[in-house]
Amino acid sequence: MTRPFLPAVCPHDCPSVCALEVEKTASGRLGRIRGSHRNPYTAGVVCAKVARYAERFHHPERLTHPLRRKGPKGSGQFEPIGWEEALDIVAEAFLAAEARHGPETVWPYYYAGTMGLVQRDGINRLTHVKKYSRFYSTICVRLADTGWKAGYGGRWGVPATEIGEHSELVVVWGCNPVSTHVNLMHHIARARKERGAKLVVIDPYRSPTARQADMHLALAPGTDGALACAVMHVLFAEGYADWDYLRARSDCPEALAAHLRERDPRWAAAITGLTVEEITAFARLYGTTKRSYLRLGYGFTRSRNGAANMHAASCLPVVTGAWQVPGGGALYSMGDLYTLDKTVIEGLDAVDPSVRLLDQSRIGAILTGEAEALGGGPPVTAMLIQNTNPMCVAPELAKVHAGFAREDLFLCVHEQFLTDTARMADIVLPATMFLEHDDIYTASAHTRLQISRKLFEPPGACRPNHEVIAELARRLGASHPGFAMSARELIEDMLARSGLPDAERIRAEGGWEVLPDFETAHHLRGFPTEDGRFRFRPDWSRLGPAHAVMPVLPDHLPVLEEACPERPFRLVAAPSRNFLNTTFTETPGSLVTEKRPTALLHPETMARLGLAEGDLVRLGNARGSLLVHVAPREGQRPQTIVVESIWPNRHWIEGIGINLLIGADPPPPAGGGAFHDTAVWLEPVTTAGTEETAVDAATV
Repeated sequence: MTRPFLPAVCPHDCPSVCALEVEKTASGRLGRIRGSHRNPYTAGVVCAKVARYAERFHHPERLTHPLRRKGPKGSGQFEPIGWEEALDIVAEAFLAAEARHGPETVWPYYYAGTMGLVQRDGINRLTHVKKYSRFYSTICVRLADTGWKAGYGGRWGVPATEIGEHSELVVVWGCNPVSTHVNLMHHIARARKERGAKLVVIDPYRSPTARQADMHLALAPGTDGALACAVMHVLFAEGYADWDYLRARSDCPEALAAHLRERDPRWAAAITGLTVEEITAFARLYGTTKRSYLRLGYGFTRSRNGAANMHAASCLPVVTGAWQVPGGGALYSMGDLYTLDKTVIEGLDAVDPSVRLLDQSRIGAILTGEAEALGGGPPVTAMLIQNTNPMCVAPELAKVHAGFAREDLFLCVHEQFLTDTARMADIVLPATMFLEHDDIYTASAHTRLQISRKLFEPPGACRPNHEVIAELARRLGASHPGFAMSARELIEDMLARSGLPDAERIRAEGGWEVLPDFETAHHLRGFPTEDGRFRFRPDWSRLGPAHAVMPVLPDHLPVLEEACPERPFRLVAAPSRNFLNTTFTETPGSLVTEKRPTALLHPETMARLGLAEGDLVRLGNARGSLLVHVAPREGQRPQTIVVESIWPNRHWIEGIGINLLIGADPPPPAGGGAFHDTAVWLEPVTTAGTEETAVDAATV
């Protein structure tokens, strides 16, 4: 007998937030997972790693009971204990730390292991009520968000479903959707099949998406702003600019055109490494195709000049007026269309602005006691971590590892597996997976609010994030209405406060559409700025404290970690196809497919250095060095090295991953995580792990 598929929503850190159909077998186990057609963006498509989710859901190494450390930190030596005892230990440690140093010594730390608003964001309620150190989110979107808002004021754009229906040119810039949100490729494939639409991919390496492109522009990392300026130079110089639209919808088009006269393709070629012909060909293709769709991704947030680059690239559809036609315009994120009142979920009514903000990306500097990173406040001596694995994913891993090894740091980690971060904990609590609790989800790539219900009982003693937060709050004397509510009650409260239908109606209808109409999506009534005009000349002072270096008009901002004779290569730590940060790094299907950490080098570079596929090299800079195998990859500059990650530390030869080499200095104007902006040296290893031969920088 055919079993019915049950509706669910994928919770993982991906722009797609897919509507799913889930099979529950006769024995009560998770069977197949497939994409649902009830969400037009998902359109029945799901990525391979989620399709085989049963591997993860029923993994024999899932955490199922609370654990207490009984060996040295990081040893992985734990003993099982009961929930009541575990929560009592955590609460007592937090109260003791607070008594010694004040409440700011406790730092609840989280991120996007789940994108559900209840299970992800509820930790903030505990933070605000207890006046613990607040969490400043910088790792993923800060730079790109800032750059987009600089021009547009608010985050939304043209639905990706318009690609399949109308677009004649799709430009994927700063993202790799084949690996990171495959649904987009479904809509692109339809446009290519039905109208012969062209696909252009702008990426420093031949990513899986770039391999499918009609045109791939493999520019040097962090030079996107220069490329955008040169494209706009051609658009103005050759008559592709829509002056009527520019004068009606932008702030200073004449000043922009004058500014760009000196920023031609020859100028940009010297910065980007592209040829004049490549830049000009792309500019003419874009200028002659009104129905051009620009998909701008989070890759912009990975360079120190990412905010300036995003702003420059986002100018293109304004210059041509592409926003005016179906299938034209751009999309970065739909985030600001979800006008949800999260007062109770996050405890926003308890926020004290005088409590310090600690930068997520600077966790290494914070835990090793750097006064500037601590904002002049007390040391962090107690932490609760949910939904993230900073021992792998944070920059400056040497500092991060040293900080977590401190004996005076009490750490509680609420997790699904014994991750690198969980191994450093004093108390480990077992967490549910998304099919084992209720939650509500927004998305960045589409505009459908979705609700997913609990479909399975959790194994062992696993508990949801919200339940753990509420139980800790009770022990800590933290009072707030949200702690007494169930996950479903929190969802209903938020929906009612936001003027939306109840949860059952939203779930029954397959989600709730938050995009009002075509005119809103295309900004035909004006942009979400104070005067309704796009800003070529942003007021950067309103977007972050380090605004003085930001360019007045779109430009290349030279604040990168540039290559130099001592560090002649630029490193890009790109996402892998079968992992999602460090989620899925435990599943057999993902591990077999990814094989091992590998540095991708241009074949010319391999030849010059006498390297063959599988050889070992040492990559390094002032932050440290590590050993990694190499493989050739066409479609990147000879000076660019790509390491697709994030592998757990145990998979690296010397026990520490690629983020060892990544800096955590806050980029302008508002901070961020510059994971693709790293200069390194490379030394071939002639005998693995022993004899090494230095490379003359002149050879590259």
